[in-house]
Amino acid sequence: MRLKGKRVFITGAGGAIGRATAEKCAAEGAAIICADLHADAVETTTQAVRAAGGQALAVVGNLTHEAACAAMFAEGAEAFGGIDILFNNAGICAPDDSGPMETPLSTWDHTIATNLTSVFLCCKAGLPYLLASGNGVIINNASIVALVGSAFPQIAYTAAKGGVLSMTRELAVMYARKGLRAVAICPGPVATPLVQAFLADDEAWKLRRKYLPQGRLGQPSEIANLVAFLASDEASYINGSTYTIDGGLTAAYVINDEET
Repeated sequence: MRLKGKRVFITGAGGAIGRATAEKCAAEGAAIICADLHADAVETTTQAVRAAGGQALAVVGNLTHEAACAAMFAEGAEAFGGIDILFNNAGICAPDDSGPMETPLSTWDHTIATNLTSVFLCCKAGLPYLLASGNGVIINNASIVALVGSAFPQIAYTAAKGGVLSMTRELAVMYARKGLRAVAICPGPVATPLVQAFLADDEAWKLRRKYLPQGRLGQPSEIANLVAFLASDEASYINGSTYTIDGGLTAAYVINDEET
């Protein structure tokens, strides 16, 4: 149990990646603070962790609001005596987020608030607890779009995720000598309900599949495995790094799309 005794705060815990990470970290011995805007979804995650024998608390609120964010961290820290690990996972992908000429300003503002400002606010609220632990870790969920451009644009999402990477590096350098690490992960397409709905049409899947070297989507559990490793002491010298987890997508130039 490489996370035994750790207290992990997970945002977006009601979603597929958040739930898989909560379950994985709990299985590794951590107590989980499950944070989400949606009460029903986060309660489902909390109950799943408890059913498997783990410790979990659901905290509900809007992470783009500073006071609500601070209250959620305070509630989680009080319940478990502190917070050691923060996984900034919450995010959205708006259907009308496209190119800069097409994307409404309201969509830009909402996406930046949810995918970037919330990360800032969670760090702001969580850092006192993470620093007090003496061995804190921040793991930020970015995306491969922070590293490469796409002909299928999502300009607000891309800009937000690029900001997450820059913020991660700044945090890593700023707090390294205070016992805190900050790292980022950049997943490729993952089999979440949102992505699966987007690719439900055979033609849409065929178009995207040809760019995937492994010919499949990632699984939420695979993201969770990486997060659990980065949160553990096994990754104690990993700081300021960016980890792609995309089945080779960003490494590809030409793909052999033959059916196997």
